Amino acid sequence: MIGCQADVENGGENGGKDELTSTVVVGEGRGKNGPVKLEVTFENSEIKDIKVLEHEESSYTEPVIEDLTREIIDTNSTEVDVVSGATLTSYAIINAVKDAIKKADLELVAKEVEKEVEVPEDVSTDIVIVGGGGAGLAAAIEATNQGAEVILVEKNAFLGGNTNYATGGMNAAATKHQESKGIEDSPEIHFQDTMKGGYEKNDPELVKTMTEKAAETIDWLEELGASLSEIGRSGGQSVDRIHKGPEGMAIGPHLMDVFTKQAEELGIDIRLNTKAIEILAEGNKTTGVKVETKDGHSYNINAKAVVLASGGFGANQELVEKYKAELKDFGTTNHPGATGDAIAMVEKLDVALVDIAEIQTHPTVVPKINEMITEGVRGDGAILVNRDAKRFINELETRDVVSKAILEQEGKTAFLIFDEQVVEQAKAIEKYKSAGLLTEADSLKELAEKLKIDGATLEETVNTYNEYFKTQEDLDFNRRLLNVDIVKAPFYAVEVAPAIHHTMGGVKINTNTEVINNSGEVVEGLYAAGEVTGGVHGGNRIGGNAVTDITVFGRIAGQNAASKVLGK
Repeated sequence: MIGCQADVENGGENGGKDELTSTVVVGEGRGKNGPVKLEVTFENSEIKDIKVLEHEESSYTEPVIEDLTREIIDTNSTEVDVVSGATLTSYAIINAVKDAIKKADLELVAKEVEKEVEVPEDVSTDIVIVGGGGAGLAAAIEATNQGAEVILVEKNAFLGGNTNYATGGMNAAATKHQESKGIEDSPEIHFQDTMKGGYEKNDPELVKTMTEKAAETIDWLEELGASLSEIGRSGGQSVDRIHKGPEGMAIGPHLMDVFTKQAEELGIDIRLNTKAIEILAEGNKTTGVKVETKDGHSYNINAKAVVLASGGFGANQELVEKYKAELKDFGTTNHPGATGDAIAMVEKLDVALVDIAEIQTHPTVVPKINEMITEGVRGDGAILVNRDAKRFINELETRDVVSKAILEQEGKTAFLIFDEQVVEQAKAIEKYKSAGLLTEADSLKELAEKLKIDGATLEETVNTYNEYFKTQEDLDFNRRLLNVDIVKAPFYAVEVAPAIHHTMGGVKINTNTEVINNSGEVVEGLYAAGEVTGGVHGGNRIGGNAVTDITVFGRIAGQNAASKVLGK
């Protein structure tokens, strides 16, 4: 693990200068998804280089890793700030360097580094996009492809937002992939499922637009380099239509890799650590945004059109409590930056808000650490049991129904139970295994002992479910998708509880993604897409529709903003 060599610069016979000792050490830290290994090079007591040997962290953390290692080298210290939204990855880097320092038996002296702070000046562009998640990048790519000049601002140190956390897939009907698998579906059925799942509170015109354009958006994403040919079913769907990434991998990071690569190829001006703090306007016409840098300096980005794609407010406990008091003290699956900044920014423009009190919980989230277990685990065959080791709900009901059922159980939690067959189907489970979230056993009886529930009852519950699989009829809860039995060891479990997941309400838009004010008028030059908007999902979002929402309406926002500024 440790290699040392002595280098002499013009020393010995060539000048007698001080000997410079170079030491190379491998250090390790624990990240969110597994171990992070770094190779640290020291010269005497100074860190000269840090190389990442291996890690399993999400791809969106790459800029975080790069920035942190650079700062550690520059300051010769591990006393650096962690990055919000990538806290565990930050600590993994810091702890890996600390591990290397300990192995090298060195004491470092921190350097004082004077940072040159550049005071930014006002700039002008065609379109400014607020938010670097899936909706914002889809808009940026489409607008740029139409010939518009774009600046995208993202308040975090990395792109992605909640899209980084999207694990399930993307709903689309009548796609070529469904057709090749013999799945009969249509935008009309997708529309009906979405309206039913949202308790008919959805804006039907927005839902119609989303469901009719979903299939062509799958094609567009694949033209950019995505792979979405695997299909499953999520809660609230009557047909297999959730399109997944390759080998069942989480769709969010997959799409972010595709979007980021495309944005780089197009040369889009992306400004990280840049927070929008005000929408600039003259009367009912937007003229740009005022932004603030990480160093606290503000400047204006003057633009002919503004696209809001800044996400929801699921991580803003104050706003959540304001609009839905019963969710006080709930955890959240959202990234820390999901604070609903746009809600305050649009207030002075008298923008209408829709369904703002409609806040969804996700039923299967690991308590305390708020790690969401993707809906695909249930869709691929997992069941839910309570502390009596019994099923209590159709696992593929809508999220709000399953959440309510879990909260009615003893301890207000439940256990997801599945076998190796599900692990082979859902690639995301490997991440949960690496993170130590799963309880594993070679038999159901042993699994029950580890969970401290009754083994005989668990065996009976699973045997009954397996009989339902054979007959393809769930006599207890009418689960319609019985695609795998629970027979192949090892067996797995994870304790789960509901947590805040999605804010269905937000800025009111029309089908052109134009923002509407309280007088029913279009706010000129202002567009919005994604979770910042309201109306698409109504009273409840069905799994797989979020990615459809952000990509379909992100594209529309980019296209229409570009058409406006270019006079097309």
